[in-house]
Amino acid sequence: MSENFGSSGQIQPLSIGNVVSAAVQLYRSHLKTYLNLAAIAHLWVLVPVYGWAKYAAISGLISRLAFGELIYQPESVQTARSHVNPRLWSFLRVGFQVGISLLVIYIGLAIVGGVLAGLIGVALGGILGSSGVIVATTLAIIITAGIILLGLTWFYSRWIVAEVPLAVEENINGGESVARSWDLTKASVFRIQGIVLVGFIVTLPLVFVLNYIPSLFLIRLEPGTAIYSIVNLISVIGSLIGGVLVMPFWQALKAVLYLDLRSRREGLGLQLREPPSQDFR
Repeated sequence: MSENFGSSGQIQPLSIGNVVSAAVQLYRSHLKTYLNLAAIAHLWVLVPVYGWAKYAAISGLISRLAFGELIYQPESVQTARSHVNPRLWSFLRVGFQVGISLLVIYIGLAIVGGVLAGLIGVALGGILGSSGVIVATTLAIIITAGIILLGLTWFYSRWIVAEVPLAVEENINGGESVARSWDLTKASVFRIQGIVLVGFIVTLPLVFVLNYIPSLFLIRLEPGTAIYSIVNLISVIGSLIGGVLVMPFWQALKAVLYLDLRSRREGLGLQLREPPSQDFR
């Protein structure tokens, strides 16, 4: 796939399919490198604070490597790491800032959704009487879930590339990187929500098998038993493997999206390159 970002006319955004396809191409072309980095990142998660900062920095490192491939300026892991490592704590700040913001927003949306759903439930209960309790309850749950889902994906779409400017651009700190993401995405929120949805669907089978299925078995087992401990360990290992496999895809997707957003906003004469056929072997 090749998409020209430097055409003389108005620069058109990449379609949802093109963004996801480009991310998949990058992932496949550099599978070993990205997976090695993702595995190291997930091992660092086990170390509080400093390990979390390393995880966040390696996430940015993968996006920087992917971005370099997209603009015909590939870097070695060592070269890219020399840019990312001095900003270690800034990456941690970005992660905490976005994470805490989304948590506060989730709580707010849950309250708003619950109140709105409760009012609708009371109204329907008054109209339909006792026979409408099930209908009102079901509708209340759907409304609350819908408000939370749409609201969270809207805000997440605004911060989806929050760590990429920090990984790629010069003279920028963590707070400015988050603000940069908010500015770049302001005219593309609904398209980004579509990209996030498609990306989730693409990774869902893998996440379901490695993360969700082992957890489902735990429901039927008694906590404290030997079999419960074994299944729980399998669940944890599966979750880590799933995280390792999925992380490079999302970081590559963020790099593609960041390039697309900058190209349209700032007129960068950049081009997504066609990976050589041997990269897929």
